[in-house]
Amino acid sequence: MTILAIENLHVEFSTPFGAVYAIRGIDFTLAKGDILGLVGETGCGKSVTGRSIMRLLDDNARITGGRIVFEDVDLLRLTDADMHDIRGNRIAMIFQDPATALNPLFTIGEQIMDVLRAHQSNGHGGLKVRAMRLLADVGLPDPAQMMNVYPHQLSGGQQQRAMIALSLAADPDVIIADEPTTALDVTIQAQILDLLRKLQRERAISVLLITHDLGIVAETCQQVVVLYAGRVVEKGAVEAIFASPQHPYTRGLLAALPRPGSRGSDLQVIAGTVPSGLERIAGCAFAPRCDYVMDICRRQQPALSFINSAHVSACYLHEMPKDD
Repeated sequence: MTILAIENLHVEFSTPFGAVYAIRGIDFTLAKGDILGLVGETGCGKSVTGRSIMRLLDDNARITGGRIVFEDVDLLRLTDADMHDIRGNRIAMIFQDPATALNPLFTIGEQIMDVLRAHQSNGHGGLKVRAMRLLADVGLPDPAQMMNVYPHQLSGGQQQRAMIALSLAADPDVIIADEPTTALDVTIQAQILDLLRKLQRERAISVLLITHDLGIVAETCQQVVVLYAGRVVEKGAVEAIFASPQHPYTRGLLAALPRPGSRGSDLQVIAGTVPSGLERIAGCAFAPRCDYVMDICRRQQPALSFINSAHVSACYLHEMPKDD
């Protein structure tokens, strides 16, 4: 059952150089109880998508089209007051950098209790007990002591756990995790991902996991959406896409992953860079970087083509006749 649906979403930013087209009409759905990975290079629109869902875009941003449907309610049509009841309470977000997302002036306990107070009616004693239970749930040692600790006194992994505790405070149905393992070493990354999977199973939370790391997607997600220049180029079940990637961009991302036994060898790269977003793109945005580009790719944007019941991809290669 779908809990969150993004339908033909368009987002642009006003800048001194003109409009930046950050999201150019994307569609995907998040199923109840699933973890969906949203992947792509920096500048592809992943974080903008997450912030659009939360309606936390910068002042120079504008959603110019589409719908964001949460349990049959279009979030873009809600008033600010109604969205306040959704944000944090029904849909929560783990921000990319906990060191800047956590308030340095307040203890971890005070920040969690503020969230509880905003969404619940418990007395102070009840809030404190609930906050300590949350700290224990995310694996922080000695929750009673952690209640009185300031963010700068925590390691990066502990800050991320505290950030996850904040996101869980109001028992949300959906969590948007924006690069939750950025700047963490691989051991701590694994612990944070294990924690997200555990919480997702135990609480039946749906998770939108924003990442550039396809290895994380393979370990954690059931579904994956690949973004490029604000458009969906491939989406479907993780097993289907990893077994047989169809879009040249997805193939390039997978080929760039380091592999056992490749030590000393050069890593593969995708030549070129992501478009700036300042220009409207008539055809496929990946065409300038694609080894298989055809004339039609530069003229017309390919539609998402059906590969199988668990897999779609936007590429004209799917329409070419197969050799006998």
